[in-house]
Amino acid sequence: MDWLRFVDVGIYLALAVVVGQHWQNDRHHWIGVAISLAGFALWLLARHQLGSSFAVRAEAKELVTHGLYAKIRNPIYFFAFFAFLGEFVALGAYGAIPVLLIFQVGQYMRIKREQQVLEAAFGDEYRAYKSQTWF
Repeated sequence: MDWLRFVDVGIYLALAVVVGQHWQNDRHHWIGVAISLAGFALWLLARHQLGSSFAVRAEAKELVTHGLYAKIRNPIYFFAFFAFLGEFVALGAYGAIPVLLIFQVGQYMRIKREQQVLEAAFGDEYRAYKSQTWF
């Protein structure tokens, strides 16, 4: 089931193709694409920095605290949100933003589960890390 690791990126890239096919040389396209590309680049960087600790289900392989993870506990979720938000802005699909927000509620529930797994595995080390980072 390694393919599940790339479903989110695949959906983003498919949406990026749609944005390209519906390109309008106007402000909301340029702003949306700028937000999206920055979010996507940082999202991929966060996945790279997470390395072999990246998993579809919550697992405690290693406590990653370097790179983006030195300041943000969940940079993949954070920057993926902006990558998708930028796509919707570029498309002018502002009505889809509430769907994105609802999806984020599901992501928040995943984050809570991951926090439980990490706290159980790493205890005080994770709690100290959590107190020094945002989101």
